[in-house]
Amino acid sequence: MSEFEKYQQICREAGWTGAALLVLIVFWIFAGFGLAGVKGELLGLPLWAVTSSLGVWFFAIVLVKLLTRFVFRDMELTEGKGAGRDE
Repeated sequence: MSEFEKYQQICREAGWTGAALLVLIVFWIFAGFGLAGVKGELLGLPLWAVTSSLGVWFFAIVLVKLLTRFVFRDMELTEGKGAGRDE
């Protein structure tokens, strides 16, 4: 993989990570503020409290799993053995 291809992959990973963060923030806003008017409880807590804490946590895990499966690639960042080190 050339240096330019590595750079493109790193930019792609950063872009998708930023997009995932924006999706997570929108989900958090909806789960917390959007469900604030819903009358309901789960585990003795208001529904909005559970969805804005545990729901967001689980949603973040799903997003990370999707990123690691479809976007991120394992690649060497250094060229050859011992590159970048004084030997």
